[in-house]
Amino acid sequence: MTRMMKRALINWAFRVFVFIFIFGAYLFRKEMLINFMTHEFTFGISEYGISPLHVLWGIFMLMMLQHILPNKELSMAFKKGKVEEYEPVEEYSRLELLEFVQSMNVKAWIVMLVWLSFNAIFAVLYLFKIIGAADMLMLTVFFYLSDYLCILFFCPFQTFIMKNKCCINCRIYDWGHFMMFTPMLFIKNFFSWSLFFTALVVLIRWEVNYAKHPEFFWHGSNKRLKCSQCNEKLCVIKNKLKKDNS
Repeated sequence: MTRMMKRALINWAFRVFVFIFIFGAYLFRKEMLINFMTHEFTFGISEYGISPLHVLWGIFMLMMLQHILPNKELSMAFKKGKVEEYEPVEEYSRLELLEFVQSMNVKAWIVMLVWLSFNAIFAVLYLFKIIGAADMLMLTVFFYLSDYLCILFFCPFQTFIMKNKCCINCRIYDWGHFMMFTPMLFIKNFFSWSLFFTALVVLIRWEVNYAKHPEFFWHGSNKRLKCSQCNEKLCVIKNKLKKDNS
């Protein structure tokens, strides 16, 4: 049990708690969630004090700011994009790197197309008022939970499209926030749009860095991405489940 695995399990447990809390509100206090999502979001203290909406927004924003501001506590899956984490493989093949980049870019665009098509279903349902703001918030919280489900247990994008060895070698690792807050694009208020567009900043930073330094992201050119160099072992549960099902 590595230090990073312990942190991941704690994060997973916390996200389960958040999901259960919001799901409970969705079942029994749905009107409250609707009010949260449709009324003007302010930083002032209302007659009810700091609302759960403020707390949830703060948790989400802090999570993304950790990926924008310098942070040494994050996984190598994120830090591989940093120059200080790059240990070049001697005389690696530039042609193989180019082939890797081309292959991963095609797969990444397939993932983006699948994701946007999937979320378009909910967007249409929302625009036609078949589902409401509370449903979109619930969907976002489900994606928030699923982010760590993909890291620890099973990732459909890794398994069926990307085919990468682990999260540390994942081409789209820092797409998680953009995916998480995609439903927030369709709700017009500060709470939702601040989350979506901050997530978009995280995505753009990742993609710019990938375009500038693809050698940071391939185990064939960066020693830090090789299994023998890994001190996190976040793939242990996922690989065990995969082996048990094979």
